Amino acid sequence: MRAIRFYSPGLLKLEEVDIPVLEHEGDVLVKTKAILTCGTDLKIYRRGHPKVKPPLIFGHEFSGVIEEVGENVRNFKRGMRVVAANSAPCNECYFCKKGKHNLCEELTATLIGFSVDGAYAEYIRIPERIVRQNMYEIPDHVSFQEAAFTEPLACVINGNDVADINLADNVVVIGAGPIGLLHIQLARARGAKQVIAIDLIEYRLKKALEIGAHSVINAQTEDSVEKVKTFTDSRGADVVIECVGVPQTWESAIEMISPAGTVVLFGGAPAGTKFSVDTRKMHYEDITIKGIFHHTPVCVKKALDLISSGIVNVKPLITKEMPLNQLENALNEMQKGETIKIAVIP
Repeated sequence: MRAIRFYSPGLLKLEEVDIPVLEHEGDVLVKTKAILTCGTDLKIYRRGHPKVKPPLIFGHEFSGVIEEVGENVRNFKRGMRVVAANSAPCNECYFCKKGKHNLCEELTATLIGFSVDGAYAEYIRIPERIVRQNMYEIPDHVSFQEAAFTEPLACVINGNDVADINLADNVVVIGAGPIGLLHIQLARARGAKQVIAIDLIEYRLKKALEIGAHSVINAQTEDSVEKVKTFTDSRGADVVIECVGVPQTWESAIEMISPAGTVVLFGGAPAGTKFSVDTRKMHYEDITIKGIFHHTPVCVKKALDLISSGIVNVKPLITKEMPLNQLENALNEMQKGETIKIAVIP
């Protein structure tokens, strides 16, 4: 089969490799039909990742058709259209028993596209743990490309849940890439009074308005903190969700939050970086700052349900299709910010 292997930052190779063999009786082999580009894939391509040990097939947002099932697989069969998340918890470790399945100590054991060969290939092996907890049949009316949004939307749901958005809240989303655009839709679905999107790229801001933002701010030409205050009667936002992962925007998020507000730091900043917090604001204005990471099986199920019901519309976020052999070009296009998600077709 054809597959894209990551060898080192900036070096990808399209190669002919063996079709994966099922390693356990609960594994499933899937023929991929759609793989979505992801900001994390771009980071891996540009600078590597501590969890990725090359050479490795990467990519982790995908859907496809079952080609083969292990002897112990009961709920899936050959020919079924399926989507799977990129990991599943062990349910036995310290954090799983605390209900924090997204922090499972054994997460990397089944982490597709990181420690396990991923989806930028014609076939992918789904480990037994994921098959049992985080793989689902795709409803007939949902396309492969739409279903492939299940994993990123699951992560967004996990972050949106801790944001605790209430009816009539003013919500700011910093970063109008694919993750930010999903957060905007969820904020609207939760009854936010006003959703404000902030980005540096006009294309993304236009897309934010198309999918539900009430207002947008171009941080390249406007003071985003002051602009948020003009939209919120000088109080600031009730909820700010940071989806960029830059220390400066983490700090901006805190500056634009209102007293008693909640800041969700969703975007992952580079390792070793730090940010500053105004201690007076933190203490006397009773603000909450929350970090969030990854997803849980509950979030994965919710994600597919929201896509299936149409409550979250992912179609406008797929802005282009490209063949597998053009993956490097697809990632370079993502870097420019003039596209949202590119569907890679094997």
